[in-house]
Amino acid sequence: MPTQTKENYLKEIYFLNQKSVDISISELAKNMNVSKPTANNMIKKMQEKGWVLYDKYKPIKITVKGNKLGALIVRKHRLTEMFLAQVMGFGWEEVHDIAEEIEHIQPTIFFDRMDEILGFPTIDPHGSPIPDKNGKVRKPDYLNLTSINEGQKVKLCGLTKSSKDLLLYLNKKKIKLGTEFTVQQIEKFDNSFELLFKDQSLLILSFEVCQCLLVEKL
Repeated sequence: MPTQTKENYLKEIYFLNQKSVDISISELAKNMNVSKPTANNMIKKMQEKGWVLYDKYKPIKITVKGNKLGALIVRKHRLTEMFLAQVMGFGWEEVHDIAEEIEHIQPTIFFDRMDEILGFPTIDPHGSPIPDKNGKVRKPDYLNLTSINEGQKVKLCGLTKSSKDLLLYLNKKKIKLGTEFTVQQIEKFDNSFELLFKDQSLLILSFEVCQCLLVEKL
């Protein structure tokens, strides 16, 4: 069975593969906060497992087997986050670190039962898709808020990243998944967005924050 460290590496490779099919040792080492030799040694072990393909000085390639296992680790993580939020009442800013530990539990029946209790959710508390039992991911067709024009009404459906600082900031602004608002105005000087909410309150968000918000048009 894969160790926790190997699973963490594989999950990171899985995420990097979503952005590019070519993954460098340097990028992986940076994201895992380890040296290149350390990352290189781990990749060799993962290649023996059949999870990746790697030749010296060439990009890392994730295999079909590795991609499926990576997706199933992500499934465990996101199901756990949803369980913590929906059943146990944790805030969306609290669930990540706990899920990082629980995702390494091996018996799949534990997560299948969790899935059943939750009613088979398709997204986690941050709007990210939950892979199915076969590792397949159905990615929602959301739009980045920065692509929305003035006058358009939208609903917040997901985030491009879910750092604790961002989630706490959104909590402070009383913004959560499902929040509906209209893009009232886009400031030409700094591209900040003025948003109009249902209660007619106005809020200005920086372009940087808006880049993190995924929405659908209403």
